[in-house]
Amino acid sequence: MNKKYQNAFFAFGIAVLVIMVTQLDFEQVWQGLRHAGYWFLAVLALWAFLYVFNTSAWYLIINAGGKPGVKFWWLYKITISGFALNYATPGGLMGGEPYRVMELAPKIGTERASSSVILYAMTHIFSHFWFWFVSIILYVATQPVNVFMGMLLTATMAFCLLGLWFFIIGYRKGLANRAMNLLRHLPFIKKWAQPFLDKHREQLDTIDRQIAALHSQSPGRFVVAVLLELVCRILSAFEVYFILLVINPGISYVQCILIIAFTTLFANMLFFMPLQLVGREGGFLMSTTRLGVSASGGIFVALIVRIRELVWTGIGLLLIKFDKSSRANRQQK
Repeated sequence: MNKKYQNAFFAFGIAVLVIMVTQLDFEQVWQGLRHAGYWFLAVLALWAFLYVFNTSAWYLIINAGGKPGVKFWWLYKITISGFALNYATPGGLMGGEPYRVMELAPKIGTERASSSVILYAMTHIFSHFWFWFVSIILYVATQPVNVFMGMLLTATMAFCLLGLWFFIIGYRKGLANRAMNLLRHLPFIKKWAQPFLDKHREQLDTIDRQIAALHSQSPGRFVVAVLLELVCRILSAFEVYFILLVINPGISYVQCILIIAFTTLFANMLFFMPLQLVGREGGFLMSTTRLGVSASGGIFVALIVRIRELVWTGIGLLLIKFDKSSRANRQQK
């Protein structure tokens, strides 16, 4: 990637991260970390492991065409940095995905990089819908359901089925044009989306053809990629499990899966907030209290998760800088 763009991504991410850190109550953060103890280190280590699943899914997609791809651990670093930018950017995908394309393009070409990044983003979101779908079944099987919850679960199930259908069609026919057509109807974004769609329609058509081709060439790889992302969602419940062990040793892992499912669903409805501020905390508070955990426990979980996100966002941004420094050293040699 051009050095100028790397500096821009790094500077923007650091600026947003600093703003977010200054919004924290440092006394509350310190008390939370002391209370969590070594379990906080377990949470940080867990995400180093979970990012391997994300990277593996993207690695499979890049190599779906049978052409030489990229080194796995280099892609692991780009994955972490991409998610860091997504965390820090309002709208999520507006930050990390352009960075991933610009890093990958010199290695495999711009169009192939764009199609693989879009296809991975589709797979990542697609796995969320499957996770929510499976969690609904799990909730019905393990928790009491009253009339209100029945209506809520039915509406959520319909939403998940609609999302799954949308992405299945997108895999077969491409999603670039469909996504842009959707964006041009949204407030604030539509003024930018329509000119972009008119100017880049040919490139978007090419990307859509490549997405459909990549999917049809090796459908088995995409099944594995979706499963890797789904397993990552399920294993991420260990984060809540580790944190709640500090205050509620009787919590079950199934309850933690349901907490993560409800929280991510609620937080993604507020996708326009950087680091999903407010939505994530509100989701943890509502989901934990619904499943028998105290309100203070929900706040504690939200606090530790927020600190973990800030730490990994900082790591991801530093990896952007590290990549730039390492390249400069190689060039000097």
